[in-house]
Amino acid sequence: MTAPPTTTQGGRDEFALRLLKGSAKKSYEPIVDIDWDAPLAEDRYFLPPQMVSLYGTPMWEQMDDGQRVDLSRQEFANYISMGIWFENMLNQSLLRAMMHSSPTSPGTFYELTELGDEARHMLMFGKAIERVGVEPFWPGKRGARRVNTMAMIFRGPMLWVGALVGEEIFDALQRQILDGGDDLQPLVQRVMRIHVTEEARHIQFARDGIRRDVGELSPQTRWAVANLHGLGASLYFKHFTRSALYDRIGLDGREAQRQARANPQFHASLRAGFAPLAAFLDEVGLMGPIARRMWTKYKFL
Repeated sequence: MTAPPTTTQGGRDEFALRLLKGSAKKSYEPIVDIDWDAPLAEDRYFLPPQMVSLYGTPMWEQMDDGQRVDLSRQEFANYISMGIWFENMLNQSLLRAMMHSSPTSPGTFYELTELGDEARHMLMFGKAIERVGVEPFWPGKRGARRVNTMAMIFRGPMLWVGALVGEEIFDALQRQILDGGDDLQPLVQRVMRIHVTEEARHIQFARDGIRRDVGELSPQTRWAVANLHGLGASLYFKHFTRSALYDRIGLDGREAQRQARANPQFHASLRAGFAPLAAFLDEVGLMGPIARRMWTKYKFL
């Protein structure tokens, strides 16, 4: 596939300036823009039922309404716990990259704006987990070291592809959540709406960075970038179906995990979440054969 034309630095700066103006017009301060003291709505889901990993399985049919709602609560907390990990990693990577950029360029100004957005998102997600009344799904010492190591690896074009793997999949899943309608907790709807609004600019910036750089990559770098993102498929699939989700609500964690991982309804949700990013990676010629096999193996394609 022929790569699209790359943007000039001037084009990159103009694009960054447009995003800066958008940020000035439409940004949020979650600590005051969300009513954290509002009561949770009784019996409302935290994810649309069809997005819950066990939806449609034999185990789901045996669960009562309370267990179903509680599983949606745990899975919501799991999603946004992973969001905190990723945004921590992205902020570390952006800060390292800034030491090799001009501190007066519009691109750097926008990256600093994105850092602020992501810091507020981490606060918002942490407050939301606290408010729904569950423990976060947090990495142990080994997992934390892995997150910090990945932050050092994400450089150059791999930073922008890694950013999209983290941001676009969550963005598409959050749009599915917002489509869940009035059966959802108002708190969840508000958190998702804020994140989708601000994340749209981050996704545009990362996509522009890839379009700018892809035509200049060496064959070796292009091959690495086009295939290494496939590692995200395993990470997402395993963490979205961690046995602790099911243990916490009194289910047999291993059996629940087995049913979730084999669940066609869950696979359909994953494919819908990956579809926009898959189309973009195909468009810019960065869906390598190894990555494609990995995303397919873990049901995202």
